[in-house]
Order: sequence, then C-alpha cells, then structure tokens
Amino acid sequence: MSAATTRVVPVSQLAAQPAGGAPLVVLALCAQWCGTCREFHSTLERLAEARRDIVFAWADVEDDAELVGDLDVENFPTLALFRAGLALHYGVSLPHETVVARLVETLAAAAPRAAAGLPAEIEELARRLSQPDGG
Repeated sequence: MSAATTRVVPVSQLAAQPAGGAPLVVLALCAQWCGTCREFHSTLERLAEARRDIVFAWADVEDDAELVGDLDVENFPTLALFRAGLALHYGVSLPHETVVARLVETLAAAAPRAAAGLPAEIEELARRLSQPDGG
C-alpha cells in the first residue's frame, strides 16, 4: 500500500494527529525484520479504514527507539493502546484481525482507565504521546 493511501501513521507523526476528543490510539510495536509484523500491517490498515475515529500507528522498535524509549518488546506484534495520556493495554497480540478488532472495539467503547501493572516505560510513552508536541 502506498504511503499516500495508508491510514496507519508512523509513530513519529502521532503528535500531528488531531487531538479533538482524545481519540483511542492503537500503536503496533514491531520490527522490520519480522515477517509476521509486515503481514500484520495490512490487518491494521483494514481496521484503520473501518474505524476512522481511532488513530492507528506503527513503530519499529529499532528504527523508532528514540521515540518509543526503553520498552522491553520480546515478541511481535506487541500492541499498546492509549487514550488521553493513559496506557489502556500493552501486550503481545495474536496477529488475527478478529482478535485485534475485538480488543480495539472493547477499549474504544469503555471509559479510559489506566491498566494496572503495566511497565513504567509504557505509562511514560502514553504520557509523552499525548503531549501536543509528542513529548
């Protein structure tokens, strides 16, 4: 899919996204060398097309290390979901469209509540990405 038609934005562009209404942000933490991640990107594109009220973003844990910080991502794909500076979810996800769609729909419908027991690094990333200047 060309960059002109993509709905999944690079993590570096999250600060440029409209902040109105504190949209749900779905961030895929992946790696370029990971074949599953490359295949997963098209799944995220379909979900992003269906839910234009949600911001879908992509971070390569190596190329975007400066932005994502010291997260310990051991398995791919790993998803982080944020809203209004709160980390709502962080964990490895099966790269199945229905599983991810269910997670996204559940968190989109719920009032934002920080998930308990998440690493401090993901909580800090949620706060940084909610800043108008990206941190």
